[in-house]
Amino acid sequence: MRDILIIGAGRSASSLIQYLLNKSEAENLHLTIGDLSLELAQRKTNGHKNATPIALDIFDQIQRTTEIQKADIVISMLPAHLHIEVAKDCIVYKKHMVTASYVSDAMQSLDAAAKENGLIFMNEIGLDPGIDHMSAMKIIDEIREKGGKMLLFESFCGGLVAPESDNNLWNYKFTWAPRNVVLAGQGGAAKFIQEGTYKYIPYPKLFRRTEFLEVEGYGRFEGYANRDSLKYRSVYGLDDVLTLYRGTIRRVGYSKAWNMFVQLGMTDDTYVIDDSEHITYREFTNLFLPYHPTDSVEIKLRMQLGIDQDDIMWDKLLELDIFNPRKIVGLKHATPAQILEKILTDSWTLQPDDKDMIVMYHKFGYEIDGKQKQIDSKMVCIGDDQTYTAMAKTVGLPVAMATLQILNGNIKTPGVQLPINKEVYLPILKELEEYGVVFNEKETSYFGYNPDKLL
Repeated sequence: MRDILIIGAGRSASSLIQYLLNKSEAENLHLTIGDLSLELAQRKTNGHKNATPIALDIFDQIQRTTEIQKADIVISMLPAHLHIEVAKDCIVYKKHMVTASYVSDAMQSLDAAAKENGLIFMNEIGLDPGIDHMSAMKIIDEIREKGGKMLLFESFCGGLVAPESDNNLWNYKFTWAPRNVVLAGQGGAAKFIQEGTYKYIPYPKLFRRTEFLEVEGYGRFEGYANRDSLKYRSVYGLDDVLTLYRGTIRRVGYSKAWNMFVQLGMTDDTYVIDDSEHITYREFTNLFLPYHPTDSVEIKLRMQLGIDQDDIMWDKLLELDIFNPRKIVGLKHATPAQILEKILTDSWTLQPDDKDMIVMYHKFGYEIDGKQKQIDSKMVCIGDDQTYTAMAKTVGLPVAMATLQILNGNIKTPGVQLPINKEVYLPILKELEEYGVVFNEKETSYFGYNPDKLL
């Protein structure tokens, strides 16, 4: 038996574990699934004969190294900052490693040692990052192979609620980490290139600069800019591209409504609210509004944001119950962002029968034989239920598939890497189609950058 050690049995591990267990007989696999919660690990294995659930504390060095030594390959589904100790052990005990997380500086520093030991450390092999890399590089490589020159690359991705479960005015529910949603866009201006010119959008303006996207069968969406669209410029070989933009997808109207919280200051995570444990939702809202001897909290907020009473923005705020004088925050030493997250969780938590949805959209503008063309590539994935969500599928399945490809010797290139090489992305993208992760491509004429406009 070939032993796969999976560290972390959280939500994103559901489809990953199911895939490998389904392959375990044919591929001669045994899974050791370690989590701080033995009960969680047991639930994910569901009594399968080729799986052993264990309580695993990665801060217990003896236990961690013992389990890593027994494995043929290690999958870390831990929070990103916890991968590094596992990675160092994998170097010592000469084990391949797979994660869905971004490559940190600490992880990148292990590249030489991984190559020296012939080890594959595959990172960023989830959804975003992951499927975005693979689906983008497939088309970029195809364009180059037929002699085309890349002019534009735009890429959008979003975790949303499926149409049949979309029943609130925000057209949104939490399908992944709520904290990441509340803090989205913070930490510096969004940066991208448009028609050869660097562009910057400061955080207070971010949610008012959106781009519309049409997805056949699912209607209209909007995208707002990611913080650093240029992070992968060199990785993708797009140093000379004229437009490069990466964004997050939401339903139309979400960004304008979210901007209300930004302008009020409710998304701030840099300071703590005094006595946060005991204040009500209404008192929290009032913290950000000027004093007035007679005006209500509702009137002050409408005046502050310039919202009419018949504006849909007002209805969206009322739906979140932020003026409730009886609901208590109940969080000690909480920042505004943490309190906002708590309030939103009341309304935006997926219900037992709800399904989530992933939407990914790439645009490729290129020139070939003197003609400009554009390829639009779109993917929509709907979750099955609350365990096997679209998010769990699109994060976990590529991790599982890459793990098996490495074990079977189909992925050979050693080192700390992303899934941007053909030996990685071609078989995985093909297999993902069997699980409903399908990209539909359409080519059109491209009306983009014209250098004569600058003369």
